[in-house]
Amino acid sequence: MGGSSRPGVRLAVDVGDSRVGLAATDPDALVATPVMTLRRDAKRSSDIRMLVKIARDRDARIVYVGLPLSLSGAETPSTQKARDYAAELERALAEAELAIQVQLVDERLSTVSAQGKMREAGIEARNQRDSIDQAAAVEILTHALEVFHRNG
Repeated sequence: MGGSSRPGVRLAVDVGDSRVGLAATDPDALVATPVMTLRRDAKRSSDIRMLVKIARDRDARIVYVGLPLSLSGAETPSTQKARDYAAELERALAEAELAIQVQLVDERLSTVSAQGKMREAGIEARNQRDSIDQAAAVEILTHALEVFHRNG
């Protein structure tokens, strides 16, 4: 959708089975930075509640949710999980009376790219676990900004 050329904070989430990485832009939507990694909480949805709180506090306009596809662009077992998570987040934002758009974004290679950049920065693989989800969310957000600013 083309509304992304409006200024305002954008968030991106990298959804995993046990963790959710979060990244955000500045209010002009120019620079993506890591925010935090949340523990995935399917039973109580505390991660969703925290995302709603952060979206409200930062006055976010859009939340991009990474959509994991195979290299060929086909759906994977994780694809439906991401779609379900995006739908749950969209419902929670609506219940909180926040008019924030949730948009799925192709995240192919975001984790691989994040791992490569961390390796280049001298961060060893065993020390990447705590921040890899945030770094992947930054990659998703950067990709979304490039795609939607170029097309919007």
